[in-house]
Amino acid sequence: MLGIRLERELEAKLEKLARKTGRSKSYYAREAIRNYLEDREDYLLGMAVLERNEPTISLNELERRLGLAR
Repeated sequence: MLGIRLERELEAKLEKLARKTGRSKSYYAREAIRNYLEDREDYLLGMAVLERNEPTISLNELERRLGLAR
C-alpha cells in the first residue's frame, strides 16, 4: 500500500479525469507510476550503454534494418 499527497491542482485534474472516464484515481496513479518507471529504466539502460562505449545505431538505421523505413 502506498499513500501519496498531491497538490490541490493535481488532485483536481486527477479527480476530473477519473470522473470523466469512469476509472479510479488509483488506476491513473498506477499507470502514471508504471509509465514513469518504464521510461526511467529505459533511460538508465541507455546511459549504461553510452558509458560503456558500446556501439549504437540511429533510429533511422534501426527502422531500415527492421524493414520499417518509410
